[in-house]
Amino acid sequence: MQTNDTVVQFSGLKTGTYTYHYTLDDTFFEAFENEEVRQGTVEFEVVLEKKERMLVFHFSFHGTMATICDRCLGPMVVPVEGERIMCVKLSDDAPEEDEEMTIVPEQTFQIDLAQWMYEYVVMAMPMCHAHDEADCDPDMLQRLDRQQSDAQVEQQAVDPRWAALLNLKEEK
Repeated sequence: MQTNDTVVQFSGLKTGTYTYHYTLDDTFFEAFENEEVRQGTVEFEVVLEKKERMLVFHFSFHGTMATICDRCLGPMVVPVEGERIMCVKLSDDAPEEDEEMTIVPEQTFQIDLAQWMYEYVVMAMPMCHAHDEADCDPDMLQRLDRQQSDAQVEQQAVDPRWAALLNLKEEK
C-alpha cells in the first residue's frame, strides 16, 4: 500500500537530519486489510538521519486505537505509544532484510513509511483488550456468568454409563 502523505523523497536532500510529523487517522487505517485495526488517531514524529549511503528513521508515536473488549465485546479505546528505529541501506547488492535493516536499490529516490508505521502501531497495541470489570457491559457479564455456571453443572453431572466405569477405576 502506498500513501502519498507518508512518502519521503530523499534524493534531493543533503546529508543531515530532517523531521516529519504525521497524524494517522481512520482513513489511514481503513486502507489496510485488518478488521480489528480500523479506527484511531496516532501522532508520529519521524526523524530522518540522511547519511551517504544509508537512511536512519527514528519513529516516535503516541495515540489511541478503537477496539472491542475481549470480555464483554463492547467498544473500547486503548492507548498506543512507542519508539522504533529503521535503517535503510542504499545498495545494489542482493537484498537481505531483517527487522531493523532494509536494503533498497541505489537508484531509489523515495520511500513510503506507511507499512512500517502501521506495523508499529499494531505491535504497540496490547495483546489483551479488556475494560476494567466495572466498565464492562453488565448484561454481557451476567450472561457469561450464567454460561460458566451451566458449564460447571454439566461437568459435574456424570452420565450413568460412565459412573460404573469411574467406580471400577476407583476400586483399583
